[in-house]
Amino acid sequence: MYSTLEQKYRRIQKELMAGIAALGGIFIIGTLWYSLVEKWSWEDAAYMTVITLATVGYGETHPLGNRGRLFTIALILMGVIAIGYIVNRFTEAVIQGYFQEGIRLRQHRRLMESLSEHYILCGFSRTGRQIAKEFRAEGVPFVIIDSEIESVRKAQSEGFTLYQGDATLDETLYKVGIERAICIVAALPSDAENLYTVLSAKTLNPNIRAIARASTEEAVQKLQRGGADAVISPYITGGKRMAAAALRPQVMDFVDGILTGADRQLYMEEVLLDPAICPYLGETLQKARLRSQTGALILAIRRTDGTLIGGPTGDTILLPGDLLICMGTAEQLRSLNQILGPIGSQKVRKPKNS
Repeated sequence: MYSTLEQKYRRIQKELMAGIAALGGIFIIGTLWYSLVEKWSWEDAAYMTVITLATVGYGETHPLGNRGRLFTIALILMGVIAIGYIVNRFTEAVIQGYFQEGIRLRQHRRLMESLSEHYILCGFSRTGRQIAKEFRAEGVPFVIIDSEIESVRKAQSEGFTLYQGDATLDETLYKVGIERAICIVAALPSDAENLYTVLSAKTLNPNIRAIARASTEEAVQKLQRGGADAVISPYITGGKRMAAAALRPQVMDFVDGILTGADRQLYMEEVLLDPAICPYLGETLQKARLRSQTGALILAIRRTDGTLIGGPTGDTILLPGDLLICMGTAEQLRSLNQILGPIGSQKVRKPKNS
């Protein structure tokens, strides 16, 4: 299902086709010889060639001289070699299961082609594995890219959709539908690989949101300059979270409970106000009565100029392009989305097992 298996399948397929082509060429040579040299009819020439290559033991169609018999011996030898090669390749393909892999490859290719508005996760290390679990809990469509055999086996054993390849290559990104994806997460072990991945992704799809992992502060700056929309350093972020857990443990427990996990009751979501759809633009929060209609709480509003309004009051006016950061149950957030209008990929995601 992965690139290495695909290469093996293509190799055995080419070898089988080469053997069949060689056998066809030998048949044409034999037919032409008996027809042009021995002056037989085309039907007799083709019949003689077939029974010779098949080694069925039939007699000669017409008497042959020494030259014709020598050619027939050579034709038999060439046919035996070609048929033996085809049988050998076919037997290997059956034993190794290449035909079954070919079916899986076609199914996997159709799956890749059907992906749309999905997430691409590059790297299935410890960080990537946790990201994949969160994606699965959120119920979003995503595909994993990794080139390490051990990581591939782990991802396969856990039932994730995966493509084995180098995430820094354009060809690999095309295979996983980079032009149709809405977000790519570069969680590869190397900062250089993450930078190459972000650059490639932004080149192939300028509208994609790129999230990158960085090991150092210098890498954070380079990835930001390379086009990453957000750069996360596990060491810096982990240190901040550990300090917050020590200083404000209850706050951290609450935040973790609404941000991650499949069995949570409260969720945080962001909702974009589309000027072509939202019916409450230009109105205040008090007049829009979003809280009373849905039960969802508006925690903050980010304006189009980047200004963040924390804890907006009832007098706060809703403007086109505002991004609402909301909290509530899955049903409350879904009701809020329905009131504000469908907005494409910005939708409330409900865990598959909830």
